[in-house]
Amino acid sequence: MTVLMIVGLFFIAAVLGLMTLYMSYATISKSPSSELKKRLRKIALETEEEFPADLKLEILVEMSPIDKFLYKFKQIRKLDSLIDKAGLKVDIKMFSLIIVVSALNGFFIGAAIQRGILPAVVFMIIGGWIPLHYLLFKKNRRILQFTEQFPGALDMISRSLKAGHSFAAAIQMVGNEMPDPMGGLFKTAYEEQSLGLSLQDAFTHMTERIESEDLRFFITAINLYKEIGGNLSEILENLAHTIRERIRVRRQARVYTAQGRLSGYILGVAPVVMALFFYYTTPGYIEELFNTSVGRYAMVYAIISQIVGYLIIRRIVDIKI
Repeated sequence: MTVLMIVGLFFIAAVLGLMTLYMSYATISKSPSSELKKRLRKIALETEEEFPADLKLEILVEMSPIDKFLYKFKQIRKLDSLIDKAGLKVDIKMFSLIIVVSALNGFFIGAAIQRGILPAVVFMIIGGWIPLHYLLFKKNRRILQFTEQFPGALDMISRSLKAGHSFAAAIQMVGNEMPDPMGGLFKTAYEEQSLGLSLQDAFTHMTERIESEDLRFFITAINLYKEIGGNLSEILENLAHTIRERIRVRRQARVYTAQGRLSGYILGVAPVVMALFFYYTTPGYIEELFNTSVGRYAMVYAIISQIVGYLIIRRIVDIKI
């Protein structure tokens, strides 16, 4: 084991330990006031005319220098919005640090495996991509959970309306009774409505916290009911039935595309397994990829091709319904 590898492993262990301690402290110390400040900060930075200038100035003064620097960049603000959609209890500073540390770890690992700037840069890109991929995974998983829970929430609202409760009371019931992410999102919408925001605007804000086509249908149904009237309970029952049918068809599509997804996983893992097999059984056969410039370029090309091929197969089998 080289000195560079030892230093790299020590650096990884130290940074991961510090990150764990910091994330534990951040999770424990997270308070409703900090959540309120975060929401106000996002509103103040994303709006221009309708937000009071004196309140906006007060919010910006309370921001740390790091926050002021990060929120100058549009991509950082998009990343912060993506963190909210994923439901992660971590601020933008911490997640940015995670991306940087993961990229540096990839750089050290690449440099330890093979000396040279090209492998180190490739592993650095992969390391920086891993947290973003995890964030997208959490966001998609949260959307799936929301979609599965949504018909039940609509049925609860419909039954509450039939029992004589107001629409706002039905929204409050969903927020109190249903698990996250459904319960938390509806609870936030009810709190915004209690503070003076219209229910239409509160649900519009909900679409900024989660991406759901079914939620947009729900908002459209509410808006139509407000404009032309009708039986809202029956409308919500029909919408719940439609969403359940979409879920059923989507599950059937996943069954039909299971072979394609499995083929993508096998094609992605097989080269790595074969490379490890040859590395431990016949090292001289595989060392040409590391000891020659042509081999290193071929290895980088193979890694990029594997990633592109996996993404193409995934796009083919990902049927939108």
